[in-house]
Amino acid sequence: MAQATMAHGTAAPAAAAHRDSHQQHPIKLYLVVWGWLFVLSTASYLVDYFHLQGYLRWSLILIFMMLKAGLIVAVFMHMAWERLALIYAILVPPLLVLVFVGIMAFESEYTFFTRLFTGAGS
Repeated sequence: MAQATMAHGTAAPAAAAHRDSHQQHPIKLYLVVWGWLFVLSTASYLVDYFHLQGYLRWSLILIFMMLKAGLIVAVFMHMAWERLALIYAILVPPLLVLVFVGIMAFESEYTFFTRLFTGAGS
């Protein structure tokens, strides 16, 4: 009987430690993030409201989009508290896709201007 009590007594602190190891984030954190998402969405809307054009417009829209996506991934998907290897596995591929899209955009303009000036394609 003493062994059963002792075994039960050691199991309870282990279960409590496992329960306490689960991290709870304060509601204030989520409210602050929602506030920032509202501010960034408002700024994104204002880009269209003030009729900004050209590279400034698209740069601002992309910056606001990336900031909002980063907040959502970091806080609501709990990536800010994950291991570095998991963060790299999830965030590096989309960043590389953006780099490749930038390279392709640069290459397409080079190809267009090359064809324009050499008279190819006409």
